Amino acid sequence: MIPSPAERDELLKGFARALFRSDMEALYRVVTPDFLWNFHDGLVTTKTLAGPAAIGEHLAGQQALFSEQRFHEVAYHHAGEVTFMTFRVSETVRTSGERREQRGIERYTFRDGMLATKDVYRKPVMP
Repeated sequence: MIPSPAERDELLKGFARALFRSDMEALYRVVTPDFLWNFHDGLVTTKTLAGPAAIGEHLAGQQALFSEQRFHEVAYHHAGEVTFMTFRVSETVRTSGERREQRGIERYTFRDGMLATKDVYRKPVMP
């Protein structure tokens, strides 16, 4: 079952809340048991995250890497069986103080009324 746009909004809200709290139990209430997250940071890192341990490790790594990470201009676009999220993210590298800005898009798919995949694509914003 593909959720309606309103149901997707609720799933995505729960997903975001769980991610920002690093709450794997809450996260796995809105994603399928085999949820797959493909991540590219727009620079050099590409990862495929499968399972609570890998996702938790990724979130902890992001918190260790950045002293600040803020998402701006977040908008969801429901299209057929997928949803896209567009955004801008501002990050400060903890060790160097380097600030970076990126624009990105995330592509979500659904299965059985839950999030099944998340594909992240980012690109640096040129000054």
